[in-house]
Amino acid sequence: MDKLLVVVFDAESKAFEAKKALQQLHKEDVIDVFDQAVVARNTDGSATVREGNNLTPVRTLAGTVMGALIGLLGGPAAAGVGAAAGFIAGAAMDVHDATICEDFIEDVRQKLTPEKFALVAEISEDSPLPLDVHMQALGGTVFRRPLKEVKHTIHDAKVAAMKADLAQVKAEHAKAHAERKVKVQEKLNQLDSKIQAGIEKKKQRRQAAEAREKAKADFLQARAAAMNAKASAKHL
Repeated sequence: MDKLLVVVFDAESKAFEAKKALQQLHKEDVIDVFDQAVVARNTDGSATVREGNNLTPVRTLAGTVMGALIGLLGGPAAAGVGAAAGFIAGAAMDVHDATICEDFIEDVRQKLTPEKFALVAEISEDSPLPLDVHMQALGGTVFRRPLKEVKHTIHDAKVAAMKADLAQVKAEHAKAHAERKVKVQEKLNQLDSKIQAGIEKKKQRRQAAEAREKAKADFLQARAAAMNAKASAKHL
C-alpha cells in the first residue's frame, strides 16, 4: 500500500541514519521508496529541506504530494517550501491547493517542534513492522498515512464558492437598472472565466495523478522483470 511517512527525531544525525536505513530496506526489496527527504523545523516554525534524494524515475511526480506535505509541516507561511525545493516541479497542481488530512498534519507538528528533524518519504509497504523496528531503534517517532486518505479539496471549494458568487451576480444582473447592466455583465464574464480556468486546472491535476500512478506501475513492473531475469540467470 502506498503511504506518506514522517519519522521525527531529536537529532539531525539520526534523521540521516534513518534515511540510509530506508534506502537499505528499499535495496532489500522489503519496501519501495519513491521519494524521501530530511526536513528541519526551524525556530520560527518554518520547515527547511536539508536533503532530497532521487531514488526512482517517478521522483518529480511523487514530489507533488511530498512537496505539499513538507510545506504544510511548516505552516501557511512555509507552504511554498516544497516548490522552492523542487519537489513539485512540472506538476499540474499548486501546493497551496493541497489539503493533507488536517489531523495527520497536526499530529506531526505537535511532535516536530522547532529544532527537531524528520525523515519524510513516500513509500509502499506490505507490513509496517520492518520499517518500525529500524526507526524505533534510532529513537524515531513514526507517523504514516495511506495515500488514499490524502485529499485535495481546497480547489473544489474554490470552484464552488465562485459558482455561488456567479449565481448572486446573475441575480443582481436581473435586477440591475439599464445603466448598471454593462458593469455587472463584465463581472459576470470575469467570474465565468475563473470557473472555466478552475475546471481546466482540476482536469490537469487529474491527468497528472494518472501519469503518476502509471509511472509507479512501470517502475515496479521493470523491477520485477529484472528480478526474474536475475533468477533465470542463476539457473543457467
